[in-house]
Amino acid sequence: MRTCFASAAPSNAGKEVLAQGLHAASKRPGRFVAINCAAIPENLLESELFGYEKGAFTGAGKTTQGKIETAHNGTLMLDEIGDLPHSLQAKLLRFLQQRTIERIGGRIEIPVDVRVVGATHQDLKNLIAEGRFREDLYYRLAEIVIDIPPLRARAGDPVMLAQAMLRRFAQEQRRTGLGFSEDALRAIEKHNWPGNVRELLNAVKRATIMADADRITCADLGLPLPEPGGDGAQVSDLDLRTVRESAERQAIVAALARSNGNILKAAEILGVSRPTLYDLMRRLAIK
Repeated sequence: MRTCFASAAPSNAGKEVLAQGLHAASKRPGRFVAINCAAIPENLLESELFGYEKGAFTGAGKTTQGKIETAHNGTLMLDEIGDLPHSLQAKLLRFLQQRTIERIGGRIEIPVDVRVVGATHQDLKNLIAEGRFREDLYYRLAEIVIDIPPLRARAGDPVMLAQAMLRRFAQEQRRTGLGFSEDALRAIEKHNWPGNVRELLNAVKRATIMADADRITCADLGLPLPEPGGDGAQVSDLDLRTVRESAERQAIVAALARSNGNILKAAEILGVSRPTLYDLMRRLAIK
């Protein structure tokens, strides 16, 4: 059994997409099973997770597997695990340690081999300090911790995800010739995406359905036209020579400023020889 934890990830940041990617990359033969711990009432969550035997309670007409057992040999995602009731945290911890479960009303321990991925938008360290989340459960889950930043903080991801979404929706709508205009791509890069991946998904899906032409525009996405010279990355901004020269210029100017114009000290700061620094300054026209 392996556990992974997506820590303090904002809502709709793509936690489930990441978990599905981990499952696909693992080549585990079992299923990917996800459950939202905040969306199910506390009195039902235990039976959803662990299952129940026939006659265990009123309405239990047949033996039913829970999500944990269903994910055997696969991946179980516990979304919003910070909302897991305290009464269930001890039972989940026992499962993670013993690798067995007991259905409600059952007496037989059932071995389960599953990768567990927990995710939450909350700060579990604060919940632990407040006594709302078990510290031992946190450290049992956190074998690998992945902090997922909001979409706006992941340079390149909005366009990459938008392109993948467009391919998917275009195939569903049988519009395989669809693509984004250059302005649309720059608008996707520039937009703040407060709704994260969900907002992007809805914008691309809507545009795929509503666009009249084969090129999806800013208007189709519901985004403003990017201003010339704005924050959106121009194609020329992605030229590696331009990017490298800009970075070198900034570093050399900063080193010269820090050394008060002393070439020898500036070269030491930059980790190059003095002749190399002179050559760089000459090439970049730095006097």
